[in-house]
Amino acid sequence: MWLRFEEAMVTGTGARWLAGAVIVACMALLGPSAPDGVRIARPLPIGAPKEVVPNRVMTWNICNPCNGSGHDIGRAADIATYAPQVVGLQETCVRDVERIRDHLQYLYGLVYHVEYGSVLRSWSRCGGVPWNPGGFGQAVLSAAPMTDRVNVEYPDGGSEDRGYMAVTTLVDGRPVRVFNTHLAQRRQEAIRAEQTGVLAAEVARHDRAIVLGDFNAVPDAAELTGMWGLAADADPECGPSATGICEPTTDWQSKFDYIFLRGFEPLEHGVHPTQYSDHSPLHADLRPT
Repeated sequence: MWLRFEEAMVTGTGARWLAGAVIVACMALLGPSAPDGVRIARPLPIGAPKEVVPNRVMTWNICNPCNGSGHDIGRAADIATYAPQVVGLQETCVRDVERIRDHLQYLYGLVYHVEYGSVLRSWSRCGGVPWNPGGFGQAVLSAAPMTDRVNVEYPDGGSEDRGYMAVTTLVDGRPVRVFNTHLAQRRQEAIRAEQTGVLAAEVARHDRAIVLGDFNAVPDAAELTGMWGLAADADPECGPSATGICEPTTDWQSKFDYIFLRGFEPLEHGVHPTQYSDHSPLHADLRPT
C-alpha cells in the first residue's frame, strides 16, 4: 500500500486524513489479530519451526487462569513454538480460540482451520451478551481441512457439562478420525467411567484414530481401562501398569492429559510447562503403524 504525502496535508484536515490512513494501513497489515489494539508477537525460542510440523499433534487444557490480558498471545506463542499439525484444546471459549487462531496466523504465519465442540453457552465464562453468551468446551485446530464434525455431550457430565468432539482430517497424508474430550472433574470416578465408555465405543469404530484430551485421571485409574484396551498413549513409558515414570502434565504433578493412538506409534513426545494454564501442552510426533 502506497501513501502519497504532500506538504499541504501535514496540518489540519490533512494531518487527520494522514493519521487515519496510517491506522487503516496498519489494521490491514495486522488483520483481525488486533481487535483490541496493536498486538506484538512474543519471540519464539531459537530453532522453533517456521512452518507447521507434519504428523505432530498436541493437546492442551488452556483454562486456569481462564482469562487475562495477553494470555491469548502467550498461548498462541506456546503453540507456535512446536507448530503441531493438529491441536486439541479443552476448556476453551470460542472467542479465545478465534483470537489464538488469528495470532497464530498474523503473528507467527501458521494457518489453521478450526472446529468447535462447545458443550455449554456461558456469559460468566466466555462473555458476550446475556441473550447470546459465548460457547465453552473443546476446539480442534488443524492445518488440513476438517470434515464430518460431531459434537456429543455425555449423558452425565458430572458437576459441569462435558462431552467430546470428533473430526476427520489428514495426518500422514491419509484420513484419520481425531477426537477431543474433557472428562468430569476429579473425585467423580464413576461418572468418568461412564463417559469413557461412551467415548471408547465410538473410538473402537476406527482403525486410525487420535484421541486428545484432559481425562482428569491418572494412568492406573480404573475409569481409563476402556481406553487402554483400545489404544496406547504417546508416552511409551506410561500405561495402567507402567514400569517407567509417567511425565506429569499438571501443576500438581499428575498426568491427566493424554494422546491415545490407534494406527500410529509415537516417535517422540514432550510436556512443556507454561504460565498460561495449570495444564502443560503435550505434543507427540507420530508415524503410521
